Parts: sequence; C-alpha cells; structure tokens
Amino acid sequence: MAHHRNGLAARRRTVGLTQEALAEHMQVDRSTITRWESGRAAPQPWMRPRLARLLHVTAEGLNDLLTARSPGSAQGQDALDYAMLHPGRIDLPAVAALRTRFDDCAARYDREPSAGLIAEAAAQLNRIDQLAAGSARGRVQRELHALHADACTLMGQLIWDASQRRDHTTAKTYYEQSADLARQLRDTTLEAHALLRTCYVALYGAHDARAGLALARQAAEIAERTSPALSGLALLHVAEAHAMLRSTSDCERALSRAERQLDHADGSDAAADLVSPTQFGRLAGSCYLSLGDHQRAETLLTNTAEKLRDRRKSRAIVLGNLTLARIRQRDVEAGVASLTEAIAELETTRGGGGMNIVFGAARELRPWRQEPLVAEVHDRLLGLMTAA
Repeated sequence: MAHHRNGLAARRRTVGLTQEALAEHMQVDRSTITRWESGRAAPQPWMRPRLARLLHVTAEGLNDLLTARSPGSAQGQDALDYAMLHPGRIDLPAVAALRTRFDDCAARYDREPSAGLIAEAAAQLNRIDQLAAGSARGRVQRELHALHADACTLMGQLIWDASQRRDHTTAKTYYEQSADLARQLRDTTLEAHALLRTCYVALYGAHDARAGLALARQAAEIAERTSPALSGLALLHVAEAHAMLRSTSDCERALSRAERQLDHADGSDAAADLVSPTQFGRLAGSCYLSLGDHQRAETLLTNTAEKLRDRRKSRAIVLGNLTLARIRQRDVEAGVASLTEAIAELETTRGGGGMNIVFGAARELRPWRQEPLVAEVHDRLLGLMTAA
C-alpha cells in the first residue's frame, strides 16, 4: 500500500530548510521529520506552533500541509504499478515512488535491527536493478541508476551491521558496485559516499587505520567540489584514522578542516542528510579516546549522547565510547551507568558497531568484576548476547 504524502516537504524546501536543519530546530531526529513528511506520523499538538513559525504558516496552514496530498503522489503509485507490468515504459513518477519507498527503508536503519530490514532492501534493490536494465536512455534511466547506487550502499551497510561488522567482503562488494554506478553517472557525491562506507569497513572492521586513512582522504577529495557536507564527514574519518595512528597534530588539523567544510554545507548540498549536528562531537570524542585524552573525550561524548534521540544505533556507539573514556579514568560507577544505557539501546536495535564497543568495554571492566554493579551489568550483557 502506498504511503500517504503531505505538503510538508515542499513547504520546508520553500523556506530553505533541510530535514536536518528542521529536525535541529524542532529538537527531534531527522527520521521524525521523514515520518511527518511521509504521513506515517504527525507532530504532537504542543510541537505545532513552533513548526508553523519555522515554516512561516498559520496554524490552519500547517494543518492543510499535513493533511493535503502532494500533487502526483497517487499518480506516482499508479505509475509504479504500471511499470511493474511494463518495465520498458517506466516514467519519472514511478521512479519517485521507488525513491519514496527506498527513503522509508533507509530512514529506519538507525532505529531497527538491520537483519529485519535486509529482505525489504534486497527486494527493492532487485526491483530497481530490473527496471534500470529495461528503461530507455535519458533522465529516467539516470535517476534509476542513481537510486540503484544508493540502494547498493544501503544493502552493504545493512549486511555489515547485521553481521556485527564481520562480513567485510559482501559489504565491500555492494559498495564497489555503488561506486562503479556513480562513476558511470559522473556523480562524485555518490562515488565519495560509497568510498567512505568502504573506509568504515577498513577502520572499524579490519582495524586497518592506514587503509582507512587513504580511503577517507580519497572520499574527501572527490566530494570537495560538490558536497562540503560529505567532504567534511570524510575529513572527520581522516582525523579518526590519524588518532588511531596516534598522530595528535594530524588528527587535530583534520578536525579543523572538517569543521570548516561542515560550516559551508547548506540545504542545496546533495549529501546534507548524511550529516547531523551531533556528527562532529561523536567523531571528535572518538578521536580523543584513541589519543588517550580521556577527559576531553568524556566531555565531547557526554554532550553528544544528550543530543542524540531517535538515532539509537549511533547513540549506542557514543555511549559505548563514553563508557571506555570513564573506565580509563577509573570512574567505574559512571562507566557502568553509560554502559547500561548503551545496552538498553542495543536490546532494541542490535547495532553491530555498538555491540562490538560495549563488549570491548565489558572486557575492560574485568578488574572490578566482583563489585555488584559490574556483576549486574555483565548479566545484562549475557542476556544481550544470547537473545534471539
């Protein structure tokens, strides 16, 4: 069944706000804005006056935006149904309907277990692949290939996360396919995103900081002219690779460059939705953790954890790193508190990155394993490990 779409997204774009910017003003996660715009959820009554002010509409105007169908939404679904029967005749409304379904799946990544999304994402990828192969040349085919590249990247991301960051080969195969499609399209933003995802596998999966550094640098350079947001994000990972290599000066230079690039990002940036206001604090905190400046890492990570809301997989990673920063300062009680919060997030999302970090933090708590607080959190970790 097609998702109802309202006029909220069009109005947001008219006033020059990205989803991330609106989410920051409303103090919600970007995925919440996505749900409002797709009609799967609605703002709470107490949120509506602020939302109306941000969109420069009256209360009645906001209600109209939330209840009126966007032009072409029903047409898009009808076009997609027709395209399924006649692949060679797919048109732009059908591609838009495919993109809506993809965006819905991608928006759920940070709140739901990846294993539960893989079948849906794989079905979407196969459908997009078939339609792209059968479409006529021109704008429709280009849009399908761009969507195909995004779908490959998401598939790699889901598989790697569901495998608890162990299945490097399959993830990299999807990322390489995405990068190849991007090069055919001459779309440097898509290419840089696929390379950056490959960088994550090197840094957090293979723990190869030098390979990750090379990939992050390449992604930053490719994205520099077209996407300050993506270039800045890649530079944050350049900084993290330098931190893993224990190069404080190189790390801090990369953090400064990243901050400058992110300051230049705006609503017209093709990768604006990939970067959140918490990104800098999350990565800078991780950098200082690797460099051994545990007090500075704790300050950054504490502030970041407080700001994260719906992005539960990301929050689990931040809380896991915060736990490590506290344990390494021998503040066991505070470390157990943040570890308990991280476990609570993971019991719902089972994010691979967070799982790896919290089990690593638990190993560092072994010297205090006889203390009741530590014994209790170990029991919760055992339950997390054995849960289906």
